[in-house]
Amino acid sequence: MAWLTTQRGDGRRRWLRWALLTPYLWLLLFFLAPFLIIFKISLADPVVALPPFTPLLDWAAEGWQRLHVTLDNYLFLFQDSYYALHYLSSIRIAAISTVLCLVIAYPMAYFIARQPTRIRNVLLLAVILPFWISFLLRVYAWIGLLNSKGVINSLLMWAGAIDQPLPLIYNEFAVYVGIVYSYLPFMILPLYARLERMDPDLMDAAFDLGAKRRDVFLDVTLPLSMPGVIAGCLLVFIPAIGEFIIPALLGGSDTLMIGRALWDEFFINRDWPVASAVSVVLLLILVLPIMWFQRLQGSRADRALL
Repeated sequence: MAWLTTQRGDGRRRWLRWALLTPYLWLLLFFLAPFLIIFKISLADPVVALPPFTPLLDWAAEGWQRLHVTLDNYLFLFQDSYYALHYLSSIRIAAISTVLCLVIAYPMAYFIARQPTRIRNVLLLAVILPFWISFLLRVYAWIGLLNSKGVINSLLMWAGAIDQPLPLIYNEFAVYVGIVYSYLPFMILPLYARLERMDPDLMDAAFDLGAKRRDVFLDVTLPLSMPGVIAGCLLVFIPAIGEFIIPALLGGSDTLMIGRALWDEFFINRDWPVASAVSVVLLLILVLPIMWFQRLQGSRADRALL
């Protein structure tokens, strides 16, 4: 009987170890492995073949394998201002869209967090309801709303507010509208999760001590909700910087975003090595600042403990 109990205990420990390792295995399978494949392609030369790039290892005349690596694709990115303009434009559009999402989402999340439980659940359902509809269909719907004969221009002309249709589509304004609409729930949900756990007694105590409403928000509510602000900004900024569907459908030819450049390199120019180099540089632009920020936050936490 004791032997059986020991066997069961060992089995539970093995399953526990596998359960603890599972997140790392998923990260290895779905993040590190695809990144290594893209990085390998970025070190190759383009060829007219299938696949359209040279192998990392090829057979030499002497019969042994030779490593074939080139950095020409990365040098090409830094020599051509075309890609720099796309990177800078993508960062600018993603940053402005993130700020707009934050300005709109914060009062919405605060309002939802202060409602009774039953009303709160209905409002949260309304926030996540758009996810039940295809992302592509939701973006296409904005074409019907924003074009010259769309709902918005038709209503404004019917009301006499304008004499001719406004240019609401195929420009950066339409891209901002599409990004803010599509990613607003990603900002609301982490903000709500943080504000809902906030103790209302802290704000009541601040009011009792004579603080004004603005001071309570700046000194109590906002600092306590900063983890939700940071999480929401990352959830919006990271996918927005590489967005392709929204600028392709709503943006004009002057809208420069790195997602469209990637599409052109992969599917029009068939230059997979350059496209992979663009992807690797984009990943570094995103990951390195986040790693630096996390390290800065950790050092601040360590100094606070001391």
